Amino acid sequence: MFSRRLWSTFATVLTSCTVLLPVASPAYACTSAIPADQLVSPGRLALSTNPTLPPLQYVDGDGQLKGMNIELGHELAKRLCVEVDFMRMDFPAMIPALKAGRFDGIDTGMFWTEERSRMMYTVPYAVSTIDVVVSPDSKLQLADVRALRAHSIGVEADSYQERWLRERAKESASEGGKPIEIHAFTTASDVMAALRAGQLELAALPSYAAAAIIKRNQARMALAGQGNTQTTLAFRQRAVAEAVARALDGMRADGSYAKLLDGYGMTKLPDGHISVRGTGPV
Repeated sequence: MFSRRLWSTFATVLTSCTVLLPVASPAYACTSAIPADQLVSPGRLALSTNPTLPPLQYVDGDGQLKGMNIELGHELAKRLCVEVDFMRMDFPAMIPALKAGRFDGIDTGMFWTEERSRMMYTVPYAVSTIDVVVSPDSKLQLADVRALRAHSIGVEADSYQERWLRERAKESASEGGKPIEIHAFTTASDVMAALRAGQLELAALPSYAAAAIIKRNQARMALAGQGNTQTTLAFRQRAVAEAVARALDGMRADGSYAKLLDGYGMTKLPDGHISVRGTGPV
């Protein structure tokens, strides 16, 4: 029989051991909502992002990926019971790389279009527009879209903004108007660098990016709220897209969707189920 002193010592050791033992969740506590064979790497959701569009995605002073879309990717992965890997890439290369199977999805604030919805499985998650900005000291004023004619404007290559601008340029040409001088750059950062250097008169940006740049006094609004459309995630496999849509629905139901988008000044989708939009690859 233990003495009182010996029993006290044993209890102390037992308590210490209990504290030091890691508390592990059982393997069955979280089961992935995505079949392993639907991912490039089983158990891991690989997403591409172009971290040049704060506040949606950017690299901080420590070289870490930050922003709303990065937070969204981590939250979706947690709800889907997978790990998330981000691949940094310029936007023009993303869709070909996705189709080639280099990663599972695109998480970079891409605008939804009918054409893209036939190339990939798209899951819209926000609403956005195009803003046209000028340098802070510019005297240029734009009354409407027609005022873009005869001016030079920069835009990210292969983006919804570029497509929208080229449609406006065609309209001008068909009406016998002056041309819009469009300059396409690899990244939005390159667009802004050219604007600051005086190589452009205007820059066309997603509204969320324009708002952040204007807030830092790096540009001034010239024409707001053009080309209203949805911002979308995109995936190479329907099963992945459908699982993500269900996870987003769960975020909407528990309030975390609204909290995330409101925190970054993004416009939420109208009420209703979040779902895959479009046919996807045929």
